[in-house]
Amino acid sequence: MRLRLFAIVITLGALSAAPALAQAPPQPGPEHALLKAEAGTWDAALEMAMPDGTKMTAKGVQTDAVGCNGLCLITDFKADMMGMPFEGHGLTTWDPAKKKYVGSWADSMTPGMSTTEGTYDPAAKKMTTWMEALDPSGTVGKMRSENAYPDADHKSMTMFMKGPDGKDAEGMKIVYTRRK
Repeated sequence: MRLRLFAIVITLGALSAAPALAQAPPQPGPEHALLKAEAGTWDAALEMAMPDGTKMTAKGVQTDAVGCNGLCLITDFKADMMGMPFEGHGLTTWDPAKKKYVGSWADSMTPGMSTTEGTYDPAAKKMTTWMEALDPSGTVGKMRSENAYPDADHKSMTMFMKGPDGKDAEGMKIVYTRRK
């Protein structure tokens, strides 16, 4: 009986303190408008530079949805690449402490999860992002991507990787058109 009474007193104390500790959930701000603008279904045309100097092309579909009460963008990408099904999943949000867009990416051809950080230039309508990812050998590499937003129904993502000379070389480009 004594233990039960103690549990009730502790529970009531915790409940009475809860309103003082509770905060309103964060609300989307102006930085989240970019994420909201990407929501929809996009047809994707992909071109990737192969090690032998040739280009591989593929078509895919990307679905972007706003989640977490408008605080994040949830991305699902599907394509057939080199005769194999490919799928990737991403999550992007605005980090007010870093003052950057941050995200994660995992896909069916890359070991582990990649992380991203980027900034958006509204005058250029371009986001520049840095991604840290494992390559097939298990080595962490850093890649840069540039995402351009020429209008509400078109966007592109160009990924640059370090070439043998140490300079950035275009490794992949995806051009997106919003489905009507």
